[in-house]
Amino acid sequence: MLSRVIYRLPAGHALSLLLAVFLLNVSLPACAQEGFSWAEDLLQRVAEVDEQTSGELGVFVKDLDSGVSASYHGDERWYLASTVKVPVAIAIMRRVDQGTLSLDSTVRLMESDYVDGAGPTNSHAPGTRLSVRYLMDQMLIHSDNTASDMLISLVGLEAVNAVTAELVPEGFGPITSLADVRRLIYGEFHPAARQLSGRDFLRLKQQRSEAGRLELLARLLGVPQRELRPIRLSEAYERYYATPNNSATLQAYGDLLAALVAGKAVSQASTEYLLSVMTRVQTGAQRIKAGLPATVSYAHKTGTQVARICDAGLIAPPPFRIAEASGRIVVVACVRGAASTVKAERALRGAGEAITASGVLRL
Repeated sequence: MLSRVIYRLPAGHALSLLLAVFLLNVSLPACAQEGFSWAEDLLQRVAEVDEQTSGELGVFVKDLDSGVSASYHGDERWYLASTVKVPVAIAIMRRVDQGTLSLDSTVRLMESDYVDGAGPTNSHAPGTRLSVRYLMDQMLIHSDNTASDMLISLVGLEAVNAVTAELVPEGFGPITSLADVRRLIYGEFHPAARQLSGRDFLRLKQQRSEAGRLELLARLLGVPQRELRPIRLSEAYERYYATPNNSATLQAYGDLLAALVAGKAVSQASTEYLLSVMTRVQTGAQRIKAGLPATVSYAHKTGTQVARICDAGLIAPPPFRIAEASGRIVVVACVRGAASTVKAERALRGAGEAITASGVLRL
C-alpha cells in the first residue's frame, strides 16, 4: 500500500522532474499507479505557470482517495494571510461541540475590536451584539478581519494555536490576531507601533499615499517622523514575512484540511457546517476556482496581503457531501512577490487549470 508520493519540481526547470517515492511495500494499488500519471502531469503544468509568473508560485495537491500528493515548493514556508481563519473557525466549532458556545450566542462589538479589512462588521456601532453564526459567515465568506478578531478573542489565541499543534505538529508557525499583524508590520518602523489601536489602523489605511501614511503614523505615535526607521512600507512587510508568524508549509496546511475533512478536527456536524460555509466564499473568484470545472464543488478560504495571496480548500464532486467516499482533492496554493494582485490571481487560476487538465479530478 502506498504511504505517500511526493513530487518536487525546482523553479525554472519545467522539463526536469525530481521524483521521491516512499512505499510501505513494493506493490501499488491501481489508484496509486494512476496517481503517478496525474502528479507528474500536474507538476509540469504548474512549473509552466510559474515560469510565466512575475513572482513565485507554490502548490500542494493531495488526492484523499489514494494518498498521492504532488508538491511544488510545498515544503517551503509560505505566508498564509487570511487562510489562518480556518484554524480560528475550527477552534470556535470545538467550543460548539463542547456545548460551551452555540452559533446563536452573541458577542458585543467593542470599540477596540475594529480592524481594517473587508467585510461589513465595521459598519456596526460599538455595543452591537452580533451572533457567532454571523461572525463566522463574515470571517470565512467575506474574510472580515474585525469578525475574525472578535472570534479569536472569544476562544483565545491559545485555543487557535492548539488546533494546528494537535492536527499538524510540524510546519505551522504561531497564529496571531489580525490586529497584531498590523502592529508587527508597523512595528518595523517604530517599536511603539505595537500599541496602536484598531481605529488607528483604519485611519492609516485611509491615507492615499505612503508618505501620508507614514506622516500619520508618526503623529499617532507622538514621535518626530525622523525617528521612524527609513524603510518603505513594502520593506516593512517583507521584514514581517521573514518571521514565522501566520506562516506554514503548504503541505502542513494541506494536512490540516485533510484532517478536517476526515473528521479529526471537530464533529461530523461541525465539519459539514464549516465546509458548507466555505463553499459560499465570495473572495478570490479569479483564483483556483476560475480554473476548475463548473461541475465540481470547492470549499475554500483565500488570503490576501501585500505581495502575498493564497487559496486553499477541498475540491469535491457534486453533490457536496463530506462523507463522500471518493473524488475529494485538497489543494493549497500561494503566490509571493508578484507584480500585482491580478497577475498573482492569474497564476492561481493557472494552478486550477493545471489541476483540471492533469486528470486528478477523474471527471
